[in-house]
Amino acid sequence: MQHKCKVTVLDKKVFVDYQEKYLADPRSGACPFYNIGDEFIFERYGSDDTFWRAGNGSQCAEAWDCISRYIYAALQGGAIMRGWTNDERIMIACCNDGTRPVIFKIERLDYKAIHFDRKLKQSERAEIIEKVKFLGKVTGADFHRDGFLEVFLDEDIPDKTLTAIIESCGDFNVTQID
Repeated sequence: MQHKCKVTVLDKKVFVDYQEKYLADPRSGACPFYNIGDEFIFERYGSDDTFWRAGNGSQCAEAWDCISRYIYAALQGGAIMRGWTNDERIMIACCNDGTRPVIFKIERLDYKAIHFDRKLKQSERAEIIEKVKFLGKVTGADFHRDGFLEVFLDEDIPDKTLTAIIESCGDFNVTQID
């Protein structure tokens, strides 16, 4: 099983009275870096390591300081906040800026990376996605730009089950499931 982490900006707050009282620029306003609805996906699979590449320097330093530990835990498959949230794969956190905090939803996305013995036709890809989405524990499926299939899961599904369903879609073989 592999893991990605999705970070979504849920809200931004502005405490004008604190800004007027304490800041050098009393009209700083809301955080200029993030917008409500922004989403960032972090992954560490194969040659992709967006945790270091996307997080280091491309995120606000105050926010990154607060959320990076939860992202790292998610990418390792760990509980983001066991016992605190009703789903250990989800955490709500905010940055340290006390006059204009940004609220983030941090989600661990569990998936299996499925590799094939040949490049698949578009029709085969479509059929595979349609069939695996009917499995009860699958929350989504899509082909990665590198050609392997990502099947996102709420709970683990045995590799044999996935292999049987996928291989019934054409004349190809599953060579590896990570």
